[in-house]
Amino acid sequence: MKTKNIFRGTVRGALSATLCMTALALTSCNDFLEQEPPSNLTPEGFYTTEAQAQAVANRLYQDVLPYHGRWDYGWYTQDNNTDNQISLSPDNKFGTGLWKTSNTNDNWNWNDVRNVNYQLNALLTKYKAGLISGQDATVRQYIGEVYFMRAYAYFELLQKFGDLPIITEALPDNEAILVAASKRRPRNEVSRFIINTLDSAITFLKEDFDSKHLRVSTDAARLLKSRVALYEGSWLTNFKGTPFVPLGNGWPGAAKDYNKDYQYPSGSIDNEAKYFFETAVAAAQEVAEKYKGRLVTNTGKIPQSLTDPENPYFNIWGTTDMSATPEVLLWRQYSRSLGVSNNVEVAVQAGNIGTGFTRSLIESYLMKDGKPIYASDYAYEDTSLAKVATNRDPRLTIFLKVPGQTNCFKNMTSTEDHFVEFEPVPRITDKVQTTGFVTGYTIRKGGTFDKALTANGGSENALEVFRATEALLNYIEAEYMLTKDINAGKIMEYWKTVREKAGFEGTAIDPNITIAATDMSKETRDWGAYTAGELLTDKVLYNIRRERRSELLAEGLRWMDLQRWRSLDQMIATPVHAEGIHLWNTVMEKWYTNLISDGTSKANVSSKDLSEYYRPHEVVMTNNNFKNGLTWHLAHYLDPLPLRQFLLTADDHATIANSPLYQNPYWPTTTDMPAEK
Repeated sequence: MKTKNIFRGTVRGALSATLCMTALALTSCNDFLEQEPPSNLTPEGFYTTEAQAQAVANRLYQDVLPYHGRWDYGWYTQDNNTDNQISLSPDNKFGTGLWKTSNTNDNWNWNDVRNVNYQLNALLTKYKAGLISGQDATVRQYIGEVYFMRAYAYFELLQKFGDLPIITEALPDNEAILVAASKRRPRNEVSRFIINTLDSAITFLKEDFDSKHLRVSTDAARLLKSRVALYEGSWLTNFKGTPFVPLGNGWPGAAKDYNKDYQYPSGSIDNEAKYFFETAVAAAQEVAEKYKGRLVTNTGKIPQSLTDPENPYFNIWGTTDMSATPEVLLWRQYSRSLGVSNNVEVAVQAGNIGTGFTRSLIESYLMKDGKPIYASDYAYEDTSLAKVATNRDPRLTIFLKVPGQTNCFKNMTSTEDHFVEFEPVPRITDKVQTTGFVTGYTIRKGGTFDKALTANGGSENALEVFRATEALLNYIEAEYMLTKDINAGKIMEYWKTVREKAGFEGTAIDPNITIAATDMSKETRDWGAYTAGELLTDKVLYNIRRERRSELLAEGLRWMDLQRWRSLDQMIATPVHAEGIHLWNTVMEKWYTNLISDGTSKANVSSKDLSEYYRPHEVVMTNNNFKNGLTWHLAHYLDPLPLRQFLLTADDHATIANSPLYQNPYWPTTTDMPAEK
């Protein structure tokens, strides 16, 4: 039947549930949930024990949540293709005519949602019938975790596509049912559904169930709830009146009969945004109040020997075990002995394997006195990496690598060999991803200084998935969006707490110092300084955004923020040239003896005629789609739907217009075509 793959992924059976018993060994349990149940198989013998319920949840941690890749810098590369970090090759969404419609789109992938729905409904059916043996609170915990996974998977789809079908069960292979389920619901309704799913999760989850924070908690669920609500409230606010919001001018959903009478549940788009901001405030405050006194403090220093004192803030990420850090609400553990490893330590030792900080990020960080680089009592210099890191925001000081620093001093008798004991000058002329330095600015986040973890593909560095500090930041922004008053609620209390824990001291802890010194005309390299193509005039709002940027460095949230802030329109008229270190006419130029900057295929750095700053995307200028910078199209805020889905759901399986689906704004419904705007 042509429609059978509309929402069908692999619904994985539960025959081997008891074989996967621990959260640590998630990826080693490869037989559970891998099979498509025969059509005549009913779950009569499954989902009947606490152990089976745990096994269901365990596998979903692997399938749904973030993870470190085996051969790269792991999750720390997720901010690539933003103004924070870049790779050697920009994403096609930053080019003209490079991103095109297709019959397929791997992002339109409902496998996780379908699998979660199948497992969740099977568990709920047995639980409501009293047929799951074990401790009731523990069984409920695992059901709550599965609810959480559905919310997480849906939020991932929301960020890519906006309006979505809302599916709460694994659908049967019935054409009429599958086509009816394809109707896209307005994005705010999807966000409400995600929030309601998280509320269900919270009612099932057991407070402080896992002291090691390896399992989903009520706090993690509330934090995700605040993230989703802040995202949607921001989107409705910043895209108001456009085709990207329900009932906006040209909203493609209006062309479908099932949306013709749509009205916002709260009465208007403004009220709807208010609902989401209020939801974000309430959820974030619950987490913030619980953890604000338990956040660790940055000393501003990184250890360089076994006798140096540890930096607890640096160690949030630089560890194999995050269980002792209260502010980490959920993390993933790795173990070579169980076949679950990554390459993070190898990447930190060298050039980060395919990512690097940008000049934009480096210059957005404040100086030690809490003032921007252009207004500080300290002189900002970027003629060497050591100077860049001097008298800066303590977060930048510890996470920016500087030549000569010690990268490795623990377990030095280990035989592992992918280590670099002392940080070299950045190898920007080396274009090999595994050994080169993309921008010259390299990242230390997630490193442990441990030689024993430097086997290629054999690192055990932990991955932080959620941490409490985000709750304080979510509250600050959402409350300000509601009130436009920096003194409202707990904005100043939380903001000062974030600053203090970041390592600022004295008057630098006060955000008002930063706000008063901010000149928006000098913040133009920060994409977050814009909304809808216009430079912000609200310096408080801008500095709230700056604080998020500085605190959530390399945690995979920058694109989400830029997207919801609508912070790329300005690139339509004015392309951006991504830059790295201040190479030319500085001491750093003298680090290299083989610089070729003629723009030919032999070139290994960008020309000084373009900029004194190294431009990784503008080295070889022939056949270079990005030689004139990174540009933007409005359509690129969302993915195009795969055209095959229109035909699968059309009543004649041939005419796209007959499908209940509709394409995202400014994307055509013909194959291999770029965005229209």
